[in-house]
Order: sequence, then structure tokens, then C-alpha cells
Amino acid sequence: MRIFTAALATETNTFSPICIDRRAFEASLYAPPGEHPATPTLCTAPITVGRGIAVEKGWELIEGTATWADPAGLVNRITYETLRDEVLGQLKAALPVDAVVLGLHGAMVADGYEDTEGDLLSRVREIVGPNVLVAAELDPHSHLTAKRLAAADVFVYFKEFPHTDFVDRAEDLWRIVVDTLEGRVKPVMSVFDCRMIDVYPTSKDPMRSFVDKLMRMEAEDADILSLSVVHGFMAGDVPEMGTKMLVVTNDRKEKGDVLARELGLELFSKRGTFIMPQIDEKQAVSEALAAASWPVVIADLWDNPGGGTAGDATVILEELLANGATETAIGTIWDPMAVQICMAAGEGARIPLRFGAKSAPDTGNPVDGIVEVVRIVRDAEMRFGESLAPFGDAAHIRLAGIDIILNSTRAQSFDPSLFSVMGIDPTSKKILVIKSTNHFYASFSKIASQILYCSAGTPYPNNPAKTSYRRARRDIWPMVENPHGNETGA
Repeated sequence: MRIFTAALATETNTFSPICIDRRAFEASLYAPPGEHPATPTLCTAPITVGRGIAVEKGWELIEGTATWADPAGLVNRITYETLRDEVLGQLKAALPVDAVVLGLHGAMVADGYEDTEGDLLSRVREIVGPNVLVAAELDPHSHLTAKRLAAADVFVYFKEFPHTDFVDRAEDLWRIVVDTLEGRVKPVMSVFDCRMIDVYPTSKDPMRSFVDKLMRMEAEDADILSLSVVHGFMAGDVPEMGTKMLVVTNDRKEKGDVLARELGLELFSKRGTFIMPQIDEKQAVSEALAAASWPVVIADLWDNPGGGTAGDATVILEELLANGATETAIGTIWDPMAVQICMAAGEGARIPLRFGAKSAPDTGNPVDGIVEVVRIVRDAEMRFGESLAPFGDAAHIRLAGIDIILNSTRAQSFDPSLFSVMGIDPTSKKILVIKSTNHFYASFSKIASQILYCSAGTPYPNNPAKTSYRRARRDIWPMVENPHGNETGA
């Protein structure tokens, strides 16, 4: 067997002021054919898992380009077209192939392309024809469109949020690919539109129990090849935005359709109960300062670079400074210009510095002060599961007893190694402020005495009922209370 694999991925917050060009892909991951490292990034696990499958089976794996940009706003048109055509050219050169296995995100939007993954998959199908297997692994924070379904044979999405299972789901995808190519199964996809948009952390019920149920069903029913909840991405202003239930069966389309509907309506019946309780910055800082055990983690959950924001909001920092907080560390505030100034000054320098809150309104105010440059790290990285996440040239500064990490490559706070690589022992602090909605949970929960989910400012469109969408549909919850009518019994 000859199988082509590649990855082209990012997550587009269409409300973000930060556009993505080729440099953004190169800053996060750009690996030409054969140069992908042994460890996967979030959307490139099909490549690294595929290497092992190819060796085991004695098949030929033809690797194309693998590239990923950290989430932000609109992708530059020429950048998308150039990277797309690079991958498509590699596919053409690899022909004939028996299958195409891709690593995608599912929420990319480029200038002139509302459905970039649909565009890419359609072009792949045109190249390989109707009889070649086309498969992809995707992030659940994405848009499942009719165009994508028409072009591909099988999709598998991460089940966990935080996305700790991207390698496991790549293995699931490859199992289906192998079984299909060897004639044991015929994957058929069934989709139910849940007609809702929400946030679904699997670190707590009810989503934890729902995902556990899906995995039991996969294990117990031979007809079911894969079950995925496509969460949707509320910061993507596109026509097919929303939550979908995807069932992949072994040539049992009618059964899959019924099951997708049942599970989708069950998910809908729990609407509004998934996301963690949130408090504002005043309450978060007050509770953290009053805590009796440490560290207390304050998650600045909506200033999340993983959702496409800048990650430069200062609302919580300003509240900490106003309350005289010490023994506190903040990771991170994105400010490439401030990082350059700190690098020029050097470690040990004390300098006047203005930093933060430069990207958008309602993210606080730039902070001014005399800071100590404690540590400079070039090309800094933190752990994220089995992979490493870069956060660029970074500076550890100290202001009024608060340790602050400034970074030049936007990245959410995945792991406590974010602090340790900058010379900060996270377990020695009373308060840790991080920027992440839920990906942080798997690692930070191991060291936190308490986690406070803080909604501070409005860097992210987190209330779909009030978001000023121009392209997204308005016939889903919470824009309307019950778009399914009596179907749910609600």
C-alpha cells in the first residue's frame, strides 16, 4: 500500500485582530516532507502514528508538508493558497496512492475561503478520484460542513477537552484506515446537527460522563467504528458554525443516522450545563489572596491564545497590583516589543517598561513600571502532553513582587513547565495566573490547591446570544431557546 499523509492546520477566531501569514506557521511548525520530528504536535499525530503503521505493515508512507500555526485571526490568502498548493503538488507527485490521511484542525478561515478544510479536501478528492480512501483527524473545536462530508470517507475527532488524546485518536483513525484497506470494514459517516453552540470541558460532568459513554459504545458495538462530538467553534463567524454529532459505522448508514440523532439530542438536552462556573477578576483575586493552601490557579479563560486571542490582557494583573499581591506568577503576557527591549537590556537590568493590552479594546490597560529583567530565554518551549509547545523568545520580569512572563510567540498556558523553563518554581507561588480555557487542566490540576475560572474583560466572543455575528446561523441555541421543538422533550 502507498499512503500519502500531510498536515495543514490552524484555528481561526474571525473576531481576532491578529492575522496569520506564513511567518506564523513557520514560528509554530513548518516541516517539509520527511522533516517532521518524532513527537507530534496537536494536529500532526496522523504523521507520526502513520510512520509506525507503515513499518509494521511494510507499507510505503509518503510524507508531505506538515505545518501548524497557533490560533489567531484570518489567514492571509496567499499564505493559505501557497501552503495548500504545496501539499496538493506533493500528493500529485506521489500518485498513485491507496489512501490519503491528513491532520487538519477544522476551524481555519482564510481570506476568500470560509471553509478552507472543505476547499482542501475537495481538491484532494479531485486529484485521487472517487475510489481512494480519504481520511482525516481533526480538532473538535471546528466546523463540520457539507462540503467536507462530501469529499472525505472518514473523520475522527479528539474526544477530550483538554485535548490530551490526539495521539489516541490518530491511532483510532489509522485502525479504520488499515481495516478499510484490508477489506474488513467500509466506513460510512452519519451526522446530526445538534443546533447549539456551547463549551464542553471533559474534565467535569456532564461531558465527562457523555464521552465515557461514547467510548463504551465504541468498545461494545462492532458496527460502530468511531463516535465524535464536533463541539463547534463559537469564535468562527461562518455559516455552518455549531455542534454536530458524528457516527462512523461499518456500512450501517441507517443505524448510524438513528444513533447520531439520539446522541445529539441527549447532548442538546444538557445545554448550558457544561461550562465551568466563572467569576470576575475582583472575586478571583480576593479568593486567591484569602486562600489557606497554595498554589491557587487563576485561569484567565477568555484571554486564551488557543482560541485566537492575543493573550496580552492585563485585567487580572491590574487587580493583583491594586491589591498588593506578592508570591504570584503570571504566564504569559504576549508582547514581542517588550521582549525585545528586555533582551536588549539583559538579565539583571532594571528598566522602565510598558507592556501588555496593545491588541484590542476591553483587555485592560498597558502596564507601566520599573521592572527587573530576571531571565531571558530564546525559543522557549513548554510541555503539552507528548509534544512541545513553543512560546518564542521570552522574558521573565519582576514588577512589585509579581513574576511575569512576557512571550513573543502566542501560546496558551498548557503546562507548569511554562514557568520552570523561565526560572520560576510554580509550586513555590501562592498564585499562578494562566491564560487558557481548559487545556491547562490536565497538568495544572496536579499542582493546584484550587482552580478559579475567571472571566475578565471581553477579549473573546464568549456569549453567542450577544455576539455580533454576520455570517453564522441564528437558528441555534442560545440564540433561540429550543430550535428542536418537541423532539427533545425539553
